Amino acid sequence: MRKAFVFFLLLAQASFAQQQADVIIYGGTSAAITAAVQVKQMGKSVIVVSPDTHLGGLSSGGLGFTDTGDKSVIGGLAREFYHRVYLHYQTPAAWKWQKQSEYGNKGQGTPAMDGTERTMWIFEPHVAEKVFEDFVKEHNVTVLRNEWLDREKGVVKKNGAIVSFTTLSGKTFKGKMFIDATYEGDLMAAAGVKYHVGREANSVYGEEFNGVQTGVFHHRHHFAMKISPYKVPGDPKSGLLPLISDKDPGIKGEGDSRIQAYCFRMCLSNNPDNRVPFPKPEGYDPARYELLLRVFNSGWRETFDKYDPIPNRKTDTNNHGPVSTDYIGMNYDYPEASYERRREIIKDHEQYQKGLLYFMANDPRMPADVQEKMKQWGLPKDEFMDNGGWPHQLYIREARRMIGQEVMTEHETLSKKAVKQPVGMGSYTLDAHHAQRYVTPDGYVQNEGDIGVHAKIPYKISYGAIIPKKEECRNLLVPVCVSSSHIAFGSIRMEPVFMILGQSAATAAVQAIDSKKAVQDIDYNKLQAQLLKDKQRLSKP
Repeated sequence: MRKAFVFFLLLAQASFAQQQADVIIYGGTSAAITAAVQVKQMGKSVIVVSPDTHLGGLSSGGLGFTDTGDKSVIGGLAREFYHRVYLHYQTPAAWKWQKQSEYGNKGQGTPAMDGTERTMWIFEPHVAEKVFEDFVKEHNVTVLRNEWLDREKGVVKKNGAIVSFTTLSGKTFKGKMFIDATYEGDLMAAAGVKYHVGREANSVYGEEFNGVQTGVFHHRHHFAMKISPYKVPGDPKSGLLPLISDKDPGIKGEGDSRIQAYCFRMCLSNNPDNRVPFPKPEGYDPARYELLLRVFNSGWRETFDKYDPIPNRKTDTNNHGPVSTDYIGMNYDYPEASYERRREIIKDHEQYQKGLLYFMANDPRMPADVQEKMKQWGLPKDEFMDNGGWPHQLYIREARRMIGQEVMTEHETLSKKAVKQPVGMGSYTLDAHHAQRYVTPDGYVQNEGDIGVHAKIPYKISYGAIIPKKEECRNLLVPVCVSSSHIAFGSIRMEPVFMILGQSAATAAVQAIDSKKAVQDIDYNKLQAQLLKDKQRLSKP
């Protein structure tokens, strides 16, 4: 009797340790959730293996002032997400800290709340997270959280296809198809798929805005004023101020391994009943912000230009100006780093930004007019409540990018070259943040890497850009770390696009299962028909 009990106990443990589904999705991003919902809607089983506890990535992590571009090309489950946000804000209970009539309804290009289309593009983080959780609950999606891929030896491949992967907790996930929906592309990399980190030289794809971009300033995030980079102004012997590189920036147009800066998209509140003062972070050092002080002393006063309003007297606060929330040059090793090192980088970013806020609100050297207004803001009591009002997700603007069956470049995103097999559309500006802060030949500080090239019309995103080359992996789709050049990714990397590509990747995965083919060999005409049936938009209406 005892032996039988032990046998069944071991059997139960084994079944718990190994789980199986038609499609296994790695990641907890917005793309992961739309992909999972699509798999379920097409009648297949799915498991979401999420390193994150909170679902939705940046969409629920502070980026509430949605980067949309032309909203008419956002369809499918992505549009359903924004429709559900709209429905939430139609209820009186949604307006706790502000009357709906007081909300300015400011969006990017169109009203935040579009009554005609019944969509809302601007929202609070907790509202977005609830929509993702509702998606999961309504479709009975299995989600395992806080599960981290064993990147060293967790992926098992056979005959050019992934059989399973194992997480650090010892759980193994076996599937017919796999989707890497992480910002980092960890499953893709562990599966042996080729990828790129950094900026390609312009010569690689015949582009103009890739590689080092010294002297190119498309936004107001550079030093338009002359600021000395030295501890003692004008004296190189005194040493550089913190966060300024002593390296040569490189030759314009040449490739490098630098990546654009990360930051947290902070949700702030100016409601006295729903804010806490900016905390003094561990290891706070006001010397880190001497450069910012010099910018203010030059007369710069654009501090609050990217405190974009979201409902209930809150903001989506993004980087703005020569010294801001972007932690320039402090993320180069993140894409390939160990989990431990990534946690260190994330914590360092948090401490830098918290210190920036604390400095502006408390340092006696700050201009009084800025400090007085800064003290009106604080972290919201009702957002990220298990993290002291601080976002869970660092804005990983760019990490690995797959080198897939096709590569999206500046030419496709600027509609200079046609895409034949689209699975979604993008339209946002080709937008890259600064990658370095350096000393110019004439002895002043300058930033480099910020690019903003307008895509005049929406562009199509190729199916070949979300699948690897067939010889590298036959059953993997990558809707986030898509196959694209650095500058093309600057437009593709928007949250609505990730949701769109997540749904399309899931559709292709199911059709590959049904046809018993590699993802590279499915019938595109059938894929296109299903995408259109599910209200994806593959051309501008």
